[in-house]
Amino acid sequence: MSQQLELNKENAIAFYRTAYLGEPSKAVANYVGDEYIQHNPLVGNGKKAFIEYFDKMNKDYPDKDIEFIRAVAQGDLVALHTHQTWPSNEEYVTMDFFRFDDNGKIVEHWDAMQEIPSETKNGNLMY
Repeated sequence: MSQQLELNKENAIAFYRTAYLGEPSKAVANYVGDEYIQHNPLVGNGKKAFIEYFDKMNKDYPDKDIEFIRAVAQGDLVALHTHQTWPSNEEYVTMDFFRFDDNGKIVEHWDAMQEIPSETKNGNLMY
């Protein structure tokens, strides 16, 4: 795997972890390019909207936690598979996709999130 793909995976994880755990302005300053296109319907487009969303989330839910299960990189995309634990032990699995520019900065994001059920018919974890 090329060094750039590995670096993009590391940067996607660092970006997500930094924003999720309370420092979205730092995450944007360190890892986002000139533009930031958002596809999550709950978050506005652009850097400012991203920071506002995560600032509010961190204020409302300071005790959340995230585990990065896997990262896959191909071309200019990185996919992250995470396990999130929220207050009152709500658990979610997420799939996030980040597109990187030629400078190795994040410029676009897509995601899907699903609550983890208490039981499954197949007995397998979602992560």
